Amino acid sequence: MRTLLLALAATAVALPAFAAAPCTSPTSACERWVALGGQARSMAYATYPLDKPNPAVRRALIMVHGTLRNADHYFTTATGAAFLAKALGDTIVIAPAFHSAAKGCGDALQPHEVSWSCAGDSWRSGGTSVSDPGLTSFDFVDAILERLADRKTFPNLKAIVVAGHSAGGQFVHRYEMANRVHETLGVPVTYVVANPSSYAWPDASRPLAQGDAAPDAAAKGWDKEEPHTNFTYGPFEGAAKVPGYDKWPFGLEGRTGGYTAKESDVQLRRQLTSRPTTYLLSQVDVLPLGGFDSGPQAMAQGATRRARGEAFVTYLKTKLGADPKVIIVPECGHNDRCVYTTDEVLKVIFPAV
Repeated sequence: MRTLLLALAATAVALPAFAAAPCTSPTSACERWVALGGQARSMAYATYPLDKPNPAVRRALIMVHGTLRNADHYFTTATGAAFLAKALGDTIVIAPAFHSAAKGCGDALQPHEVSWSCAGDSWRSGGTSVSDPGLTSFDFVDAILERLADRKTFPNLKAIVVAGHSAGGQFVHRYEMANRVHETLGVPVTYVVANPSSYAWPDASRPLAQGDAAPDAAAKGWDKEEPHTNFTYGPFEGAAKVPGYDKWPFGLEGRTGGYTAKESDVQLRRQLTSRPTTYLLSQVDVLPLGGFDSGPQAMAQGATRRARGEAFVTYLKTKLGADPKVIIVPECGHNDRCVYTTDEVLKVIFPAV
């Protein structure tokens, strides 16, 4: 599949006469560096430069990688999707890389490149850098968005989509509810959250293990292509055994550091429910595969990724009055390429402009 998408992305596309050809290979030719204060910088793959005027660009897709920090893979997925959508010519596709030189990861960093956390939830929830404690992972995407919103560089940009799958979906979900630049950019931003293992619940309630949240029902949830909605909510029954179940990033408690430390619970809830977000849940993502979080804090949210997402979206709609979109992606499991190259999803990540 990867070879096919690379071949497709490399195929010539129709471009305006003044536009350069997009860079579609996850190599040094497509590396773009984003300054994050002082000499600190982080790398992202991008189809076009972030600092050269480009009137051909009308939309942007930022695709956040998963727990393996494999921005190259996600760049290939995103450029392949852009090819299928016939959007390579007027879309800048960006895949930020949260590289880490910390023990257990050992990425080879370039001079002054920021080292992010290696494992756990820190980088995917706005935590601070290992090498530069004054920087957070959300600051990196803030900086990319601010580059995109510069009208001297992208005068015709009409839409920005921030998307991620799995751990990247966790990042985008929490970034959507927390970032402080959404209303300041002058360009509409939408968020696409695909198959995360957990969510930041807006209060201490959780889905009760009954109806569609019952473990047996969740495991068999793959047989329906429409979202399940039979959920009830209440105090978490296992709270005594899992006292940290509602701490950030699983809930809003305990935000003593990182990007969200200075934001109130009220602000986070308001942003969570007001910003345009689409949740993508794979039809057959009901098995504990692909880095599934089976820890007690995540299990408090449901037995499977699909059930967790359905319960969370239903809660936003029925309890908080939000209007998020949800798409059950047919016949896909926990696979970013299956999800992001589906016809219905292409319309979401490459909106009409």
